[in-house]
Amino acid sequence: MWPKGIDHIQICRYGKWTDQRVVIKNQLENSMNQKNGKAPRHLLRAGALTLVATTFSIVLFAQGPPRMRKHKVSEAKALELVPANKIPPTTNRVQVTETDGFRVIESNDIPKHTVGRFPNRGNPNAIAAQNWTIKIPLQPIPNDTVTPLHQSTNHGPPNMPFGVGVNGVLFEPGTAEFWMGDRTADWNYEALGGAVGLGLDANHAHVQPGGIYHYHGLPTGLLEELGFTAGEIDDNTHSPLIGWAADGFPVYYAFGYQQADDPKSSVVKLTTSFRLKQGQRPSGSAGPGGRYDGAFIQDYEYALGTGDLDECNGRFCVTPEFPEGTYAYFFTDSWPVIPRGFRGTPVLLKERRHGAHPRRPR
Repeated sequence: MWPKGIDHIQICRYGKWTDQRVVIKNQLENSMNQKNGKAPRHLLRAGALTLVATTFSIVLFAQGPPRMRKHKVSEAKALELVPANKIPPTTNRVQVTETDGFRVIESNDIPKHTVGRFPNRGNPNAIAAQNWTIKIPLQPIPNDTVTPLHQSTNHGPPNMPFGVGVNGVLFEPGTAEFWMGDRTADWNYEALGGAVGLGLDANHAHVQPGGIYHYHGLPTGLLEELGFTAGEIDDNTHSPLIGWAADGFPVYYAFGYQQADDPKSSVVKLTTSFRLKQGQRPSGSAGPGGRYDGAFIQDYEYALGTGDLDECNGRFCVTPEFPEGTYAYFFTDSWPVIPRGFRGTPVLLKERRHGAHPRRPR
């Protein structure tokens, strides 16, 4: 039988790692069956099961969360994006309905636009179709306090995706990469900071274990599908609706009306109120040191009144879809790009369990 606790296979072929879960499983099972259910001794190495051949090796890791990588880098770098010139593995499927007070998004998480090559040097995972059924409030209610995207202690990766695009692909800006691999510390690497290569494609997206394609930044391909080019204003046109946040409020790109309550006013590029902190990070056991340059999410601070948008990268305004007014989020060209807080009460779009792939959203 298949060894208990084994659920993850990585293949290193010609120096490149790919993520597989069933490759040559039958061959290994047959080999173990011939030995009365035990793996041949030459296959056992340091608690893992390893098969070595001349052109590839297979490593099966015990069930459980992956070991944290202990990064020491502390400087932001220019992003190296993988060209998005590949056709997704299957066709996009998304359906949006309204029922019983909810907006229901059913999706396979496959975009229509082209994607990068996955796996790649910075990301070992292949895109795979999912089976999302997401229910978010149809009439969300704004709160007086903000719900942070990150956990309340601000430790660890975000506890939920921010939202979902009109194409059914998740917006999920956070990473599980930490300085010195310490989840309890306050130094979480920013995906768009470039300090740690994550294999993002030109849509600022990559793939999680289990095949989940998701956006960490501006969904360039989606914007182009909707007739909008990132960074450019077109004929005084308000941004199209690009998705919904987990609390139910709409999501737009950066272009909105100059006067928030006047659809006849000019369209302008809305700016965030976040900025880099001044000075140096703590060093030694307290932090990575170096100047605040965007390598970590903790390098940024909210400065009230310095931009058009609030601490959730949103505002109360009218939009083409909501002429009577709504709270709305806006993706911006500069950090945070994807908001890191909720004005309403978010639902959990994706649930994680140790040693298992994400359950489908609720």
